[in-house]
Amino acid sequence: MSAIQDFYPDDTAVCYGCGRHNKQGHHVRTFWDGTTGTATFMPEDYHTAFPGVVYGGLLASIIDCHSIGTASAAAYDRDGIDPETDHRITHVTGNLNVNFLKPTPIGVELTLKSTIKEITDRKAIVETVVIADDVETVSASVVAVRVPTRRMSK
Repeated sequence: MSAIQDFYPDDTAVCYGCGRHNKQGHHVRTFWDGTTGTATFMPEDYHTAFPGVVYGGLLASIIDCHSIGTASAAAYDRDGIDPETDHRITHVTGNLNVNFLKPTPIGVELTLKSTIKEITDRKAIVETVVIADDVETVSASVVAVRVPTRRMSK
C-alpha cells in the first residue's frame, strides 16, 4: 500500500515533515482508506521535551504534515482522481490548532488518525489525534488550503 507522500513529485518531496528526499526530516507517511488518514511515528530520544516526554513542537510538526497529507488524499478521492496521474493536488496549512491533552511518552510508537470534517474545492478541515499506548495525548484541528492545480513535473 502506498502513502500519499509516495506520489509527491521528486522536485517537491523535500518537506521537513514528510519529504522523502529530506534526509533529516521526519518522513511522515499518510495512508488513506477512504475515511481515515493513518500514520505512525516513533519518536527518538532526541525528540525530548524533558526525560520520557516528547517535545510538543515535534508533535505539532508531524500532525501538520499528516493532516495536510490526509487533506490531499481525501481531495483526490473526492475528485475521483488517481494520485498516480500527472494531476497534482496539494494543500498548505492555513491554520493549525493543537491541544496537548496528556504528556506523550517517548519510546512508544505514536499513531496519528485524521478525519475530514469538511472538504470543498478551496479547503479541508481535518481533525487529527495522536495516540500513544491506546491513550489520546494530542488533538488538533487543521485548515488545509488547496493550492491551485498544476501539472506535475517528474
